Amino acid sequence: MNGIQATLASVATASSVNAAQRARVMFCLLIAPVVAFALSAHAQAILQDPDSWWQVKVGLDLLANRSFPVVDSYSHTFAGQPWIAKEWLGQVLLALAYTASGWNGVAVLIISTIALTGVLLSWYLSTWLRPTAAVGLALLVAALIAPIYTARPHIFTFPIIVIWTATLFRAARDEQAPPLWLLALLVLWANLHATFTIGFVIAAFAGLDLLVRTRLSNPVLLGKWIAFGLLCPVVSLINPYGVKAILATFTVAYGNEAVPLIIEWDPFDASDQRLQEMGILVFLFALLVSRLRVGWAKALFIIFTLHVYLTHVRFMYLFFLLVPIVLAAEIAQQYPSLSLTKWATDRRDGLERFFAERFYQICGVAGVLLLVATAMLTSTYPVVPSQKTSARDALAFVDTHHLSGNVLNSYNFGGSLIFHGIKTFIDGRTDQLFLNGFMKTDAKTGESGGKPVLEAQLEKHAIDWALLTPDDSRIPFFDELGWKPAYADDYAVIYTRDR
Repeated sequence: MNGIQATLASVATASSVNAAQRARVMFCLLIAPVVAFALSAHAQAILQDPDSWWQVKVGLDLLANRSFPVVDSYSHTFAGQPWIAKEWLGQVLLALAYTASGWNGVAVLIISTIALTGVLLSWYLSTWLRPTAAVGLALLVAALIAPIYTARPHIFTFPIIVIWTATLFRAARDEQAPPLWLLALLVLWANLHATFTIGFVIAAFAGLDLLVRTRLSNPVLLGKWIAFGLLCPVVSLINPYGVKAILATFTVAYGNEAVPLIIEWDPFDASDQRLQEMGILVFLFALLVSRLRVGWAKALFIIFTLHVYLTHVRFMYLFFLLVPIVLAAEIAQQYPSLSLTKWATDRRDGLERFFAERFYQICGVAGVLLLVATAMLTSTYPVVPSQKTSARDALAFVDTHHLSGNVLNSYNFGGSLIFHGIKTFIDGRTDQLFLNGFMKTDAKTGESGGKPVLEAQLEKHAIDWALLTPDDSRIPFFDELGWKPAYADDYAVIYTRDR
């Protein structure tokens, strides 16, 4: 009799565990439609970055030419200068989406990647935390990093950096060697976006966390981590440009004159990012009040991500996306009521039982909803970039009036000019081009007393016409220099040389 009771108890326990796992999977998967629908309502905002235009165009040219560029062919000011498409794979993905369904296809691809990131983040967080807390935290993170949701290759690295960070810090916590399959993930990252070198830093912090735990007691394991760290830059060379792709990342990090002039490289500004400021303050308040014990290696990692974010707002995702992953285990261990273990042994509430019992049906409905949303976004709801970056009507005027010759353009129109086959004066590829004083001189042309500087630039680069935003500070100078206003609307102004 006791044996039968034990068997029944064992079956009941197994059934409870299975129900808990199904509920956990369901909670995590439901992030995808929630994030997708939320972003679909603001899909056009994803396409407002002026760099999206040239990123897509480079991808289209890569597909058409089947060759990797090594010199610039998109500007007239730096034509023939060394330039590499170091984010070529991300650009090809954008181009494929554009080829399939225009800008709607690009928006769908970006939204899908962000939704996948949310699912992965909640899954890794729920490895330690109860799923409701993990999902809530993942949705909060998705909202906090929304300002950097743009149609550019960096979005494709979000799922990778979540997997990379979670796996490495888990291996360090379990005192295991880092999985070698991560190196394949790094190769993919190295071909998608230049931030792959951040992966080296994350691996170093995870290795430091292992060192804190083992205190040199396991030299063999430590040797495996060192070998993994040495292999990271080696496998990163598996890209069309080899070491040039790594060196190109340092042109941004050290001494790039364009950095202070570009908004996304600005330091954190609380007046402009109130939600993010609140997120940082709430995190610090919770850390102080809870007295959460964090090893000094992880503490250094938190400081590093916060420093990078406060220095350059474009890296806000490093802090908001990675810090929860790194702290999840400590939170679960020191606050058991929030842990997955405690949740799994609790009795399922009505909502969780509903998810567990109707697991496959809910998955099917969610899948259908995603397909319907995708179909609507790609067919019935046209998404196009704003004329603030496209200058669509102005470029139509250029085409119909056969304007030709070298153009001087406002920075935000550079991407659209590249996309439409017009060589630029300046554009968003400032990580490699428009250096050696060029951008500083360009900035001076719009300053008080900048008319002679502008006049010198117009002559030096043989400018025949100008495409400017209506708020461009150089417009009065063009009037004073006798240039002819040929076109104007709410988004763009065109001047031609009065010969």
